[in-house]
Amino acid sequence: MTGKGDHILITGGAGFVGSNLADALLREGERVIVADNFSRDGVRRNAAWLQANHGDRVRVEQVDVCDTARITPLVRQSKQVFHLAAQVAVTTSLDDPRTDLQTNVIGTFNVLEAARGMKTPPPVLFTSTNKVYGGMEDVAVDLADEAYRYTDGRPGVSEEARLDFHSPYGCSKGAADQYVHDYARIYGLPTVVFRMSCIYGTRQFGTEDQGWVAHFGRALYGREPITIYGDGFQVRDILWIDDLVDAMRRAMDRIDTVAGQVFNVGGGAPNAVTVRGVIDRLRDVTGRSVPVHTADWRPGDQRIYVSDTAKIQRVLDWKPRTSWKAGLEKLVDWLREADLESPVLARGAASVREPLAEAVGAD
Repeated sequence: MTGKGDHILITGGAGFVGSNLADALLREGERVIVADNFSRDGVRRNAAWLQANHGDRVRVEQVDVCDTARITPLVRQSKQVFHLAAQVAVTTSLDDPRTDLQTNVIGTFNVLEAARGMKTPPPVLFTSTNKVYGGMEDVAVDLADEAYRYTDGRPGVSEEARLDFHSPYGCSKGAADQYVHDYARIYGLPTVVFRMSCIYGTRQFGTEDQGWVAHFGRALYGREPITIYGDGFQVRDILWIDDLVDAMRRAMDRIDTVAGQVFNVGGGAPNAVTVRGVIDRLRDVTGRSVPVHTADWRPGDQRIYVSDTAKIQRVLDWKPRTSWKAGLEKLVDWLREADLESPVLARGAASVREPLAEAVGAD
């Protein structure tokens, strides 16, 4: 199923994931609409990069998904929709739950309704989060060899895990997740949901609250101290951005068979690493070291979250191609190219808010 237009729409398209996805599609000859409200400082840099590299094949629109009158015609001009726009920080959702709800729930509803109103609706891929599973306190874990592990030996969390929304952010993304899933079931809309783990890579200007892997890399370059929330032995399955983009494109290519499906997407067991392990690897690659401090655990922090990627591997014939060690090398190469080793620039970039919510000790 496709819409009437010949463009691909990416909401939140100037953010970290969106700009990488847009670049990949544009390099394949597609025409892309990048819709973003530009509420985060770093996204203008990404939009300028896309325009410099792709010219008039990329159309940049300053649009908020909460603006029904503006987002509806963009959806209706598109043959595919990647809905990435969101309020993404747990901490921000705690401070301003109303805006969090409006952006994540109403914004998603607007995209879905715009598509539903079309005679031939475009497929919609929605980026959800592992936070829909909550703190997973009912899953036993233990600490062994300075890393948390699932006591029962499971390879990771499958799509069958119990939903348990924690925090306003978890509630809003979880509600949107279920709306997208149900619009396929009730209205026959061709949608697919990606519940993502920790994504990292180029064009990510991470902070303590978002994009923690990139935040660590930039902190090392800027010789700024790092704070770990918890003991640092918590485990995450980090996934290189190019592998995520590959999975997204495979889902769209196979929308006729995957419509209505939900997938957990992450690096899986082979790319599961502790917070301290990431810091150690970045130290090795950069040859730099900074003070590392610890602070209290954050509420609802999962000691371990690893995606069970069996379903997406089976259905989309996909698996991560970039190991976490190689990915961190690529990240450092980009930091060098982007001149993010400057302490001044590192401090400035620390205020950037990108559309991924992977807080250290929070995602």
